[in-house]
Amino acid sequence: MAASSADLADDGFAAPRLFSQGVSYTYDDVIFLPGYIGFPADAVDLSTRLSRRVMLSVPCVASPMDTVSEAAMAAAMASLGAAAVVHCNTEPHAQAAIVRAAKSRRLPFVSSVPFFSPSSAPTLNDFAGNEYAIVTERGDSLSRLVGVAVAADAASREVPVAVSEYMRPTPRSASASFDFEKAAAFLADEGLDYAPLVSDDGEVVDLITARDVERIRSYPKLGKPSLGADGKFVVASSIGTREDDKGRLEQLVKAGANAIVIDSSQGNSIYQLDMIKFAKKMYPEVDLIGGNVVTIAQAQNLIEAGADGLRVGMGSGSICTTQEVCAVGRGQATAVYKVSSYAKDHNVPVIADGGISNSGHIVKALSLGASTVMMGSFLAGSHEAPGTYEYKDGHRVKKYRGMGSLEAMTKGSDARYLGDTLKLKVAQGVVGAVADKGSVLRFIPYTMQAVKQGFQDLGADSLQSAHDLLRSETLRLEVRTGAAQVEGGIHGLVSYEKKSF
Repeated sequence: MAASSADLADDGFAAPRLFSQGVSYTYDDVIFLPGYIGFPADAVDLSTRLSRRVMLSVPCVASPMDTVSEAAMAAAMASLGAAAVVHCNTEPHAQAAIVRAAKSRRLPFVSSVPFFSPSSAPTLNDFAGNEYAIVTERGDSLSRLVGVAVAADAASREVPVAVSEYMRPTPRSASASFDFEKAAAFLADEGLDYAPLVSDDGEVVDLITARDVERIRSYPKLGKPSLGADGKFVVASSIGTREDDKGRLEQLVKAGANAIVIDSSQGNSIYQLDMIKFAKKMYPEVDLIGGNVVTIAQAQNLIEAGADGLRVGMGSGSICTTQEVCAVGRGQATAVYKVSSYAKDHNVPVIADGGISNSGHIVKALSLGASTVMMGSFLAGSHEAPGTYEYKDGHRVKKYRGMGSLEAMTKGSDARYLGDTLKLKVAQGVVGAVADKGSVLRFIPYTMQAVKQGFQDLGADSLQSAHDLLRSETLRLEVRTGAAQVEGGIHGLVSYEKKSF
């Protein structure tokens, strides 16, 4: 006997009912009930918007943190169809240089290859672990390319000598506008082990090697990249809310940033509203993303000021202690649902920022109304994250710190917490370490495949379809007890090895 409509209506809760009970829910607190599968998982379309006018094919965004997002992360994420937001915990000219470096190429990596002049006499340490170095007239990227130095040749010298004595003639250079497949074909066709990448205006951008090609071919095939109207990688960048950030904003716009994120832990302030209005007046062609917010009232103020996107989350990040220190914030599932329910009526995409530990959290964030998810710790241990690996208790790790940690605040991030004018600094974050995760070029595609399978189980063949199911109240949810959360995880085993892919 078929179930009646009344039976179906009583099976689980629609989102409006669940989130109207005055309870602050995290992602782990809620679970979706499965829908009907009528399509293969590979048919799921995850294309979305970062902001009103910036399109992505993958709903992932790297957080503007100094242990997460610099040039290497920005190039890798854009090559996957996602995006990164370059952090502002550095001097404006340095931040603008990071944006230009990421946008100057179509390859999914940024190497740390050093530059030498012909008269310099580097030691092997000066190669910083690189097999090659680029030699230009003045030892910088803007002067004429004259050769390539090989670390093995430097190592064979008993004492350091001028690079000009052993540098190799410059092979044919490749265009910096080549995508990965074109660059790989160039090396193969020319029979080269390496080739400098040179832009149309003569700047030496990087060096690609046969080993790079082999490494990237070992990862899942690159999909549709995130490209702006100029045909270059989409790269977003962050600013603060202080007067001197107006100068930073100008430099970032000139560097080609596709979107600007106003970075503040509590976005509903006169400082941010004024900055949004200023930026929209001066640079109407650039999308402004405001935040962070967790309530409809906060969102309303930022949208009325002109925000083209919203970051949602306060105190939900793994290294954030805002809720503990300041007693403000909201469970991330509730925050994402509430804000996105309001923002959708104003055509403003929502970025679910924080609380992402696994692919299931991504499915929940997107299905609750977010257009993208922003990740910090999820990406911090990757090859593309800034910093070097070290070993701790036998594990290979990288440092990961909250921008509210005292360590980060000493570099200027205290403005994010409106603490730059205070005599006493109070931390709202910690410094920690995350395990080596390998390259984002490998684990993000696998993570997105898991997200597609989650959408398939819900009966949603696209991000828009998931949002439609949510708003039509077809998507049903339940609250999980503590025991249900234990049952839904790995349990009852003496030992196990967990490999996601």
